[in-house]
Amino acid sequence: MPNRIEHRPDPSPQDVRRWRRYLANERAEGETYRQLAKKRTGEEREILLGLAEAEKRHEQHWIDKLGPLAEKTVRPDFNTRLFGLFAKRFGSVFALALMQNFEARTPYAEDPDATDQMEADERVHEEVVRSLATRSRARMSGTFRAAVFGANDGLVSNLALVLGVGATGVSSGVILATGISGLLAGALSMAAGEYVSVSSQRELLNASTPNPDTSEKLPALDVNANELALVYRARGMGEDEAKARAEETLRLAQRNTQPVPVDHHGGQPADHEELGTPMGAATSSFMFFAVGALIPVLPWIFGLEGMTAVIVSAAIVGIALLLTGGIVGVLSGATPWKRALRQLIIGYGAAAITYLLGLAFGGVVSG
Repeated sequence: MPNRIEHRPDPSPQDVRRWRRYLANERAEGETYRQLAKKRTGEEREILLGLAEAEKRHEQHWIDKLGPLAEKTVRPDFNTRLFGLFAKRFGSVFALALMQNFEARTPYAEDPDATDQMEADERVHEEVVRSLATRSRARMSGTFRAAVFGANDGLVSNLALVLGVGATGVSSGVILATGISGLLAGALSMAAGEYVSVSSQRELLNASTPNPDTSEKLPALDVNANELALVYRARGMGEDEAKARAEETLRLAQRNTQPVPVDHHGGQPADHEELGTPMGAATSSFMFFAVGALIPVLPWIFGLEGMTAVIVSAAIVGIALLLTGGIVGVLSGATPWKRALRQLIIGYGAAAITYLLGLAFGGVVSG
């Protein structure tokens, strides 16, 4: 692969500053991967340590270019320091998602002083981190989905409810009672819905999982006349491929004492961990909906009234919507501020419509 470096005997001060920043970032990234590795075991730990070792190659590149000038150190940039903080304090999917986003925006793609190999390394690192983050997302996705949806629904639905009722001109006591009622009703409804939803999904997927007892009967099949090939054809294989797979499975079954799985996806029992458990999803949904629904009611709980309460309620809900949207953005590997802004616009849009309807209804009733 051609090298795009143009060797310059006398780098400019701007070059030196940039190279020192790259060197600091590479050192910090390697340390971040080592911090994450401390929170992992087995294969994931080895992969993260491998990434930390790879960062040393890039670190050495900038040391070689700087020469004696490498002795002066600078701080890593803000994003790199933030990733390190997440790795030390939280670990898990938050830091991995941030690192995935960071590796995707490598500056080496446009920098003439980096090598093509370094850019390629960063792309590969992105895919490695993406795969590790995907594992973590799968382990938490069911409960996390219920938590995010619960908090967001609580924020938006109860803000819309109290603003809509308040716009009709009723007293602050009625607004507060309405908000608390909406909190309890919504939290219970969300919890029940999540429990039924996750239970139904797991039951549906379990019904589609191959019966493990079938494998124990394979040695008794007639080699010349059996329907095992039909099993593989029913799962999407072509006729010739299914026949070959059936013959191979039968040969293995007759040689081995251990049952041979008939599932062509590997025969591993599906635990559907990405769905979470029904009780976990229900509890998470209840708690986060209740917390989210409590926020819009806080101004009335603390005695505020009228337009002051409306403005304060909308403001604190807006902050909460930005926060939840940003968290979703981080965990999904997307740009956090875009997700945060989307969450804010949707939430405020729903509340504004309900508030206008309340004003219209209040005007009709008073008229």
